[in-house]
Amino acid sequence: MEGNGAELPLSGVTVVSLEQAIAAPLASRHLADWGARVIKIERPGPGDFCRDYDHVMNGMSSQFVWTNRSKESLAIDIKSEAGRKVLDALLPRADVFIQNLAPGAAERLGLDAAALLRKYPDIIACDVSGYGSGGPYSDKKAYDLLVQCEAGVLAVNGTEAEPAKVGLSVVDIATGMYILNGVLMALYRRERTGKGTAFQASLFDSITDWMSYPAFYTRSTGRPLPRTGARHATIAPYGPFRVGDGSTIFFGIQNDREWRALCRIVLGDDGLADDLRFRTNPLRMQNRDALQAHIERRFASLTGDEVLRLLDAASIANAHLNSVEAFLAHEQLHARSRVQTVGSPCGPVMSFLPALTIPGLTPRMDPVPDVGQHNEPILAELGLTQER
Repeated sequence: MEGNGAELPLSGVTVVSLEQAIAAPLASRHLADWGARVIKIERPGPGDFCRDYDHVMNGMSSQFVWTNRSKESLAIDIKSEAGRKVLDALLPRADVFIQNLAPGAAERLGLDAAALLRKYPDIIACDVSGYGSGGPYSDKKAYDLLVQCEAGVLAVNGTEAEPAKVGLSVVDIATGMYILNGVLMALYRRERTGKGTAFQASLFDSITDWMSYPAFYTRSTGRPLPRTGARHATIAPYGPFRVGDGSTIFFGIQNDREWRALCRIVLGDDGLADDLRFRTNPLRMQNRDALQAHIERRFASLTGDEVLRLLDAASIANAHLNSVEAFLAHEQLHARSRVQTVGSPCGPVMSFLPALTIPGLTPRMDPVPDVGQHNEPILAELGLTQER
């Protein structure tokens, strides 16, 4: 649990999470990474339904492995008398409680954040929902892709001909990070005031914040942000360019200095920088196709690696168009030992280190639990016996 003899920042914090799917489990896993004890409450038997999304990691779900390392699994039926007895014994010991039950279920069980704060004034409790409380969608079930649809995410992704979803669970990830943000703020507040906090996070509100730029653009211009495939919607040149060896490279220009360096060093044409079609970013956007053709004619005699070296020499940000297989072999990942393994009921499985690097601290990389794996020790700790 501890790296180089140093205590992790969240050591001593106990999180009880009545969680399933991605958003809430991702948030609690981030807390576990840095030392929190996370007790994951699951249904007896099948457990979190995310366990069965696929079975590609030694029989385990790739998404479950991603979001559930370093946790303890407590399998109880919270609607049963025995299960509720366990939960009622556990809650007074919890610093943080997170739940993402179906709409209205937590309130019926008295497990909503407001009710818990009234009962335990120093607890930090978070309700996670699809669309937030109040409003006509408050009781509507929600999953990542469906909220992407409602929030217009698909409208700004894809090509001019066809919208596309984001290939990651971007709504769940956004929500998980806002939950984490809320918990950490509330822990800091409690440290100063002794007071707990009840707060809410929703998938729709989280992705609403991420949709600010396209929403502001549309409101201000009266027209939708165009879908431009792999090209940037409002900056040029910024996106994919074909090279003479058949490869595709990406680069992006952010300012006039970079534009002039591109013309001088990469394209070998100082005069292009002041071409009346291309002098400013709005002009380059208006004449994007002509600019793309001009750049690709210059690149036709070069290889991808040669172009990338020129771009580096000009201090212009650039990238390979990697497959996931190429990403898995990425020299930056392996040079910095970012690829790790963790234990699981099905043997060692791949995992990435948490994104933060804190000198002197090694984050937890403990196993992914089996359903109910920790029932016996947790119940013994509470002075209770296993539900039969």
